[in-house]
Amino acid sequence: MRKKPSQAFIALGSNLENPISQIQQAFDELKLLPGTHLISQSSLYKSAPVGRLDQPDFINAVALIETHLSPHELLNALLAIELRHGRVRESLNAPRTLDLDILLYDNLACRDEVLTLPHPRMSQRAFVLKPLMEIAPDCTIPGHGHIAELLTACNEQKLEQIMA
Repeated sequence: MRKKPSQAFIALGSNLENPISQIQQAFDELKLLPGTHLISQSSLYKSAPVGRLDQPDFINAVALIETHLSPHELLNALLAIELRHGRVRESLNAPRTLDLDILLYDNLACRDEVLTLPHPRMSQRAFVLKPLMEIAPDCTIPGHGHIAELLTACNEQKLEQIMA
């Protein structure tokens, strides 16, 4: 008997080399991951960079998948997609062709040398919370609270829905 698939929310972001196309292609690639099904995807949102401001605005989205991959297998699969898109990790908050982060994986809490779940900064970022709320309005981030309340605390962060 196959075990029930896990649900995971994936954040997608890009600000280089046609970011809208990068995100749309990444949605298609999520569908091709082994043992994985794309359940839902948010609209695309435009946001200002965080941390390092001397770079183009980002295009962001969130996807909900069901997967038989373990959290670490999923992380490795996402890193492989980033590499295929030309992702280079030169410094923290640097511009990027594609960034894929596991936000939540079931209700799992994990902290090791390569993976922290829930994603450690997701509760502070409107560009994650708004698209997440679009596809999972009842979502609660373990240890942080309901996404609607968290989004209210991010009011000052500019975010523009650009594509439904």
